[in-house]
Amino acid sequence: MTVMSSARGSATVRGTQAPLPGVWRTGLSRGAVELKSFFRERQAVVFIFAMPAVMLVLLGAIFGGQAAGHGVTIGDLYVAGLIGGGVMAASYQNLGMSIAFERERHTLKRLRGTPMPAAAYFAGKIIQVLVASVAEVVVLLAVGIGFYHLRLPTSAMAWWTFAWVFGLGVAACSLLGIAASSVPRSAARNGVAVITLPFVVLQFISGVYVPFTSVPPWLRDIASVFPLEWMCRGMRSVFVPQAVALEPGHAWDHGQTALVLLAWTGAGLVLCLRTFRWRGRQDG
Repeated sequence: MTVMSSARGSATVRGTQAPLPGVWRTGLSRGAVELKSFFRERQAVVFIFAMPAVMLVLLGAIFGGQAAGHGVTIGDLYVAGLIGGGVMAASYQNLGMSIAFERERHTLKRLRGTPMPAAAYFAGKIIQVLVASVAEVVVLLAVGIGFYHLRLPTSAMAWWTFAWVFGLGVAACSLLGIAASSVPRSAARNGVAVITLPFVVLQFISGVYVPFTSVPPWLRDIASVFPLEWMCRGMRSVFVPQAVALEPGHAWDHGQTALVLLAWTGAGLVLCLRTFRWRGRQDG
């Protein structure tokens, strides 16, 4: 009788499973893993995280003292433009390349076979992007203040504009990066060309490496279709508000900025849902 009772008790213990942690808790844990992995990849950190700061120092040293008009220097425009470019590098480029490599190395396939919810994986990626993007902005602002006497805005409205431009920009570019990760047939062979090349072109025509006023009108029209130009414009409105006279139409067009970034956020979500794959094409 005692043996039978003991056997039933053991079976009950073996049959009872502790509840799995929720998506939020799992996402936070996954975010910690993503941050450790990101900062351990020194080449990725230098290329994605430090490159905008290096470019700001170099371009500012060469062209920063030149006057753009209306009391604005080229260096002022570079600070604002590279903040927008840095945010897109930390979101679109970072996610596009990292997820493509994880798929090629079968990491995504293995993760999909675990009890971890899919939402937790993406939550971890977004946490990593947010931390990297905030750090990117802090570094670029420090360079702007130290080298180009950038003045931080003092009004709450300006910081609110920064917050929503930053938030919508991160959301749109992150979703586009996740969607773009499915495009390269091989991350090692053509991932850089497929994901990075369009980003580099957009930087030149969207007011990151070249002042937007110097870009030919037909290229400005092309840039205005994509989110980067609107992110840079929003950042200029925050950190270089006196440059409004240099903008097309002599206005910041915050309403249009919000609409374009929201539209790209929606488009990115649709593209993710339709194109994201846990397995590589060679896996079938």
